[in-house]
Amino acid sequence: MISDNKRHIQLFFNISQYRWVCFFIVISVLAVYGQVRNHQFIDYDDNVYIVENDCVRKGLTPETIRWAFTTVHASNWHPLTWLSHQADAQIYGMNPGLHHITAMLFHIANTILLFSVLTRMTGALWRSAFVAALFALHPLHVESVAWVSERKDVLSTFFWMLTLRAYVSYTKHSVTARYILILFLFALGLMAKPMVITLPFILLLLDYWPLKREMTSSIFYEKLPMIGLSLISAAVTIFAQQHGGAINSLETYPVYIRIMNALISYAGYMKKMFYPVGLSGFYPHPGNSVSLLCASGAFLLFGVISAVAIWRIKAQPYLTVGWLWYIGTLIPVIGLVQVGNQAMADRYTYIPLIGLFVMIAWGIPDFLSQSRYMKAGILIAVPIIIFMLTAATWKQIRYWRDNFTFFTRMLEVTPNNYMALHGLGLVLANQGKLTEAIAYYRESLSIEPGYGIAHNNLGLALLEQGHIKDAIAHFEQAIRSKLDNSKFHNNLGVALAKEGRTAEAVDSFREALRMKPDYAGAYYNLANTLKSHGKMTEAILYFQKAVSVNPDFANAHYNLATTLAAQGNTREAIIHFLKALEITPDDADAHIQLGILLMQQGFIKEAAAHFLKSLEIRPDTTGTVHNNLGVALSHEGKIKEASLHFQKALQINPDNAEARNNLEKIKPFR
Repeated sequence: MISDNKRHIQLFFNISQYRWVCFFIVISVLAVYGQVRNHQFIDYDDNVYIVENDCVRKGLTPETIRWAFTTVHASNWHPLTWLSHQADAQIYGMNPGLHHITAMLFHIANTILLFSVLTRMTGALWRSAFVAALFALHPLHVESVAWVSERKDVLSTFFWMLTLRAYVSYTKHSVTARYILILFLFALGLMAKPMVITLPFILLLLDYWPLKREMTSSIFYEKLPMIGLSLISAAVTIFAQQHGGAINSLETYPVYIRIMNALISYAGYMKKMFYPVGLSGFYPHPGNSVSLLCASGAFLLFGVISAVAIWRIKAQPYLTVGWLWYIGTLIPVIGLVQVGNQAMADRYTYIPLIGLFVMIAWGIPDFLSQSRYMKAGILIAVPIIIFMLTAATWKQIRYWRDNFTFFTRMLEVTPNNYMALHGLGLVLANQGKLTEAIAYYRESLSIEPGYGIAHNNLGLALLEQGHIKDAIAHFEQAIRSKLDNSKFHNNLGVALAKEGRTAEAVDSFREALRMKPDYAGAYYNLANTLKSHGKMTEAILYFQKAVSVNPDFANAHYNLATTLAAQGNTREAIIHFLKALEITPDDADAHIQLGILLMQQGFIKEAAAHFLKSLEIRPDTTGTVHNNLGVALSHEGKIKEASLHFQKALQINPDNAEARNNLEKIKPFR
């Protein structure tokens, strides 16, 4: 009886401690990451993923859900990530703080799941808690959480953790339903981010320790369906990244450069784990200038740790499992297949660091277990470490609050960073400081001449300043960068049209539409170009396609309405003016044009209301609106009011013969 009571008391304390750890995780993450509710979107993929992505902004619809599963936009196939962003847009609209909050909630869930899985596998509550605390509060994980576009990190990890939890249950009671659940959750993880393809390998490691399953052939066979899913995901990912022009050739980064950089990155991530300072959103790849000395040192470190991990595999299997977890989960992103121009990225450590955390959480206590004083030292050191990481993470999160802060910090910690220079150029361009923006774009391109996005944005700035020929040259350079970006062709078309090269402009717009058939902006620009050259029927067709793709495209509705009106299709023109005003109620020109058409159709009262509304929005500088309003009011029998508006029209423009004639006509009725 006493023994049973002790067990019940122990169970009560274990459950209580477990709940307190979960409570600490939730409170600490909320306290540190809660500041993201005031953060903005960053012009560093957030525009591609959310802000300028119509299929995300529309929220969850049959059309956008189909798009999520069929697109390789942003050089990736990750439908669940798109659905997640669409759900946010559906619920929150374009409120950036709430998009950030979703990522934070996933991070909390991932941390609790990690703690739960480790505790269930090992029974070591406090060591598992320490790993969870490191995971929750390490500055290297800020990029994955505080960057909205990296939703794929926290989302895929959520399914990774759920898969681990399901797998632990399966190992205790191996039934088909549990195995199917494992495959289902793993598939969802792959559809969020393909980096989780290494999970079957990780499950084999966990079979050895801490699950201590008998390593028979059946253990390997049960992983084969998962390996099959990984291979399919890898093939789809390679296709998507090749389609988007994201994979660099061996000419750009030869094999030996990739291997050297991979070794340096493995060591670099470990260094940043212990000493997380100078973190950046982008670390430019050194290319051929990669240091042989650094690579040799990293290789030596890699070899020593690997040798120790193998040597201690029986006595301390967690060292081997933790080290192989770290190495294995980084392989897809370590740069052997070089995607993009980064040498490394903090976001890539979100799952891999768990392996190193396990090595520390189990290894250090075991190493110091013989000394009572050392144990006391651990109890003192742990809260200090957590506090220091918390402070560093709080500070690091603040660097992600807006474009200026983000890119300025990036340039501080990585000088001559062409991505940071380009980002600061964007900030200045958005503030209307085009001359300063152009200087930053040019500096960025002096470091990375093939950076297509910088060429494109430099072209836009030059175009706005009226330097059309220079703008065209940079748009063409952007296209030659081989990035699969329909905007480059669309912008080139706009510049060519301004220079009067209509046929070439039309070809550019058509190429943009070939690349992106749902590109409302390209349909709109093509329609305007055709309209300006008298091809009204074709123009109407493309304006209609623009508003079909994007029903909230106010300018397209307006231009479609004016073109329809010119063709005599008044009724349909009125419909599109009304739609334009539904989207942008303060468009004075739309009120004026709609008023004219309504008056022609005999809707005098409604016409007068729109003329009056236009005057509330914007003063009449030509007298035309006052004259039109006067005509409408005179038809309504409001002669005195009509007379006042004819007089105002003449005050603005004494040479307005029409207003003078109209005033003369109503004199007998005054």
